[in-house]
Amino acid sequence: MKTNELLLDAFGRIRETVEETLEGLDGGALAKRPGGTGNSIAWLIWHLGRVEDAQVAAAARLDQVWTSQGFDERFSLKLPKGDTGYGHSSAEVDAVRAEPELLMEYYDAVHRQTVRFVETLGDQDLDRIVDRR
Repeated sequence: MKTNELLLDAFGRIRETVEETLEGLDGGALAKRPGGTGNSIAWLIWHLGRVEDAQVAAAARLDQVWTSQGFDERFSLKLPKGDTGYGHSSAEVDAVRAEPELLMEYYDAVHRQTVRFVETLGDQDLDRIVDRR
């Protein structure tokens, strides 16, 4: 197995888990915060997508799906366009609300971009340092 095939399998499993998690949930269930302060399912899936989107786009030197495909406008979140959820306050976690179809559509679009990029990688590409900070 090639390294990129392992990565494709791992990213595929994440996508399957997102789909299974969203199945049968409505907006209320997605917004529920365990214990009143935990992260909601909507926030977790949005954050998962945003982080994958931002990091893969940077590594691939591509535009983020979030802005290039208009998901920033479709989600209508009162957050900065580049926000990925790191360091969110409780109020910011509450602000991330979306229907399961929109969350899945966004994650699927991110996943497609990830797959297209990872399919092009050879083992030698994985030695490249993306962020030297």
